[in-house]
Amino acid sequence: MCVACEQELPWLDEQCLRCALPLPMAGLTCAQCSRRPPAFDQVIAPWHYGFPLDTLISRFKHNSQWPLGRLMAEMLSLNLRHRFQEGLPRPDLLLPVPLARRRLRERGFNQAGMLGRWLSKALAIECDEQLLLRTRDTPAQQHLDARARRRNLHRAFTLASEAALEGKHVAVVDDVLTTGATAQAIAQLLRQAGAHRIDVYCLARTAKPGQA
Repeated sequence: MCVACEQELPWLDEQCLRCALPLPMAGLTCAQCSRRPPAFDQVIAPWHYGFPLDTLISRFKHNSQWPLGRLMAEMLSLNLRHRFQEGLPRPDLLLPVPLARRRLRERGFNQAGMLGRWLSKALAIECDEQLLLRTRDTPAQQHLDARARRRNLHRAFTLASEAALEGKHVAVVDDVLTTGATAQAIAQLLRQAGAHRIDVYCLARTAKPGQA
């Protein structure tokens, strides 16, 4: 990607320190995280979900254009390496968000799993795609509001019996964080298993409905 096109990407600068929600100013925590802190510690997302990144993600997920996913994963890994140098704690393990079995059959691949593998290689951090499991298929989250998303994900995830996460720093990997319902459900599960710190690594963060 040339420098001019890279500069045109929707870089996320002003964001909530906890959930990365786009905000008018940097260095703030959003009202929701202040009222009810999430189970995860921090979301790392280089971009907000706007043009042309939304198109790139859609083509990667729905049109199997894997080179676009690989490109975005490489840029995310560069962003993470920079953040590590600035003091962001480095995780012990990457856990991609598992895809529902029906959608996995339809799509043929799990985009979060592919991102996790690419990040694992670039960052030299172990990625385990078998530790976090989806226990039931749920309706697509895309057109649900925040409350419906939370209900939809109730008991949708579990951990493999051999999971040993006591005291571990874990990073959950996904493509886009919208309401944070998926990240919250997984982080609560990981907390119960003894994880010490839980971060979320994703390509993009959406704004609240109605916000630019």
